[in-house]
Amino acid sequence: MDFKHTPVLFEECMKGLDIRPGGTYVDGTLGGAGHSLGITERMGPEGTLIGIDRDEEALKAAEQRLAGRPGNIILVNRTYAEIKDILAEQGVDQINGALLDIGVSSYQLDNEERGFSYMKDAPLDMRMDRKGSFSAWDVVNGYEEDRLAELIRDYGEERWARRIASFIVRERKNSPIETTGELTEIIKAAIPASARRDGPHPAKRTFQAIRIEVNGELDQLARACDAYCDVLAPGGRLAIITFHSLEDRIVKEAFGRRLNPCTCPKDLPCVCGKKPDVRKVTGKPIIPTEEERETNPRARSAKLRIIEKR
Repeated sequence: MDFKHTPVLFEECMKGLDIRPGGTYVDGTLGGAGHSLGITERMGPEGTLIGIDRDEEALKAAEQRLAGRPGNIILVNRTYAEIKDILAEQGVDQINGALLDIGVSSYQLDNEERGFSYMKDAPLDMRMDRKGSFSAWDVVNGYEEDRLAELIRDYGEERWARRIASFIVRERKNSPIETTGELTEIIKAAIPASARRDGPHPAKRTFQAIRIEVNGELDQLARACDAYCDVLAPGGRLAIITFHSLEDRIVKEAFGRRLNPCTCPKDLPCVCGKKPDVRKVTGKPIIPTEEERETNPRARSAKLRIIEKR
């Protein structure tokens, strides 16, 4: 299967990263290398790109797409949150910029056997790193009802979480739920018909919640926000694209703590002496143009936030 990838907010990311020839840049979510192709063009033959992805298939495809591109290209099969360890192993102290494009890739959604999509019938999987043993099957068939309901409510922001969890537990008593198709039909049955008429696909929020749980996505993002800020060189920029409110909230709050690190009571003068080590590049998040939303539907909910190291 070809690794198709239309990079979201491409021009906005390239402009926002302010890529300089000869710099060292990180694409922490390499995917189809769409953004990385743009980075290599701008950093030139003296620059370095470190591309990171936990998905081995993504790395192999990206390696082919980046073959012959200018600069020193280093590809790493790890999670992007491990950036400090990765840089230490490469002998790199600081970077001039980094991009994180959070969430599932187009390839993972389109590849039926990966089990990410509620539009295709496939084994319950959803692992971004296929070397891991924990999958969507374990969540759906192993979690107690209360835990399952909490997960779907918190990570999926699904109002029918309790009812969906109850239906899943009832169905799996007969036999394990094996496929995405089975799970989708159970979710549809759990949500009243009147609630299914409007809005996104009825399974979208539950699938999102399970995927986030399987891959520890929110924990990774929370750790990464500070880790990447720490390793930026002065003037270096961190750009993060999120696709739903849970992700965007984590980024907004993490950036906010760096922008205002004072821990003193708000009604008293500052005595802690903590000063911000970053500045905002974007005020409100950048969102796709109407044209991009029409040509690339998966960009519809994207938000881009950028900060710069002082």
